[in-house]
Amino acid sequence: MDLAAGVQFFLGQCEKLLFSLGSHFSLTSLGMALLIATAFFAAQRLRRGRKLRWRTIWRALFPKRIVAAKSNQADIGYMFFNVFVFGIVFGWAVLSYQTISNGVMQGAVALFGPTEPSMGPSWLQRTVITVMLFLAYELGYWFNHWLSHKVPLLWEFHKVHHSAEVLTPLTNFRVHPVYAWIFANILAFAAAIANGAGHYLFGATLPQYALSDTNMILVLFIHSYVHLQHSHMWIAFRGVWGRILISPAHHQVHHSADPRHFNKNFGSCLALWDWMFGTLYIPSKQREALEFGVTDHRDAHTVKGELVNPLIDAAAHFKPVWPERKTAALPAASREQA
Repeated sequence: MDLAAGVQFFLGQCEKLLFSLGSHFSLTSLGMALLIATAFFAAQRLRRGRKLRWRTIWRALFPKRIVAAKSNQADIGYMFFNVFVFGIVFGWAVLSYQTISNGVMQGAVALFGPTEPSMGPSWLQRTVITVMLFLAYELGYWFNHWLSHKVPLLWEFHKVHHSAEVLTPLTNFRVHPVYAWIFANILAFAAAIANGAGHYLFGATLPQYALSDTNMILVLFIHSYVHLQHSHMWIAFRGVWGRILISPAHHQVHHSADPRHFNKNFGSCLALWDWMFGTLYIPSKQREALEFGVTDHRDAHTVKGELVNPLIDAAAHFKPVWPERKTAALPAASREQA
C-alpha cells in the first residue's frame, strides 16, 4: 500500500477545501463570516446598552447547544465523506461542461449562422460572460432545489439536508451523494448553455472573471454572508433587497419545519428567481421562532438513516402498483349456481 500517495491526496483535498479562494469552505470566507458575525453580535449588545464581553460574544458565536448537538457531529462526518469520498466515486459521472457548451455554440451557428467577433472591449465582454454564468448558476441552483422539493423521489434524497436540527456552515456538506450528483449535473448543464450562448453572442471564446475556477461574483457572495445562511444568526434583508438577495434569515426560513414556510426561498445567493416564480418568503425583521428538522426522517444523524434509508425509500417509488382484479357482476341466478 502506497501510504505516501494517500497522504498526498489527503493534503491536496485539504488544500482545495481550505486554501482555495474559490472553495465554498475556504479559510478566508470562514474568517470573513466570523468577522461579520462578531460585529453583528457586538452591535446588538451595544444597541441594548450592554458592555462588550468577549466571553459572552464567544458563547453567542458558538453556543454549546449547537456545537454539541448530534446534528452538528453528523455534519462533520458529512464534510469528510463529501470531500474525501464522493469526488472519487461520482466525479466521473458529471456531464461535460465543455462538450455541452461547444454543442450550444455549434447549434446556434447551424440555426442562425456564424457571428463576427465583437469589437467591444474585452473587459466588458468578459464581465457580461461572468454575469451570465452567475445568473445561470443561480437559475440552475433554484431549479434543482425546486425539483428536489416537488418531486417525491428526489425529496427522499434532499430531505437528508433538511434533517439537520441545528444549522452551522458545516450543514452545507449534509447532502446525499445522489442529490449531489443530480445537483452537479444540472449546474453543469445550466452553466454550459449560458457559456455557449455568450460565446456565440460575442463571436469568440472568452473566459469569465474567476478565482480558482469559481465565478468571481459567487466568490464575493461566499466571502460575505453565504456561510451565515446555515447559522443561528438572524440577519434579514427586507424591502427591495429582500426581493433581490437571499439573506441568512431567508434560508433559515427555508429550513423551517413550519408548514407555512414549506417550498419557499429556493435560491442560493439571489432571491430574484423566487420572486419571479412565486416562491419568495421575506422574513420579518425580528427573529421568527423556527424549528429545524424533518419529522418523518428515520434514524437521523446515522449512516443508515442518512445514506441507506433514502435509497430504500426512493426505490419504493418504483414499486409497481398492480390493479385489483374485478369479478364481473353475474345475474342472481348465476351467482347462486356459482
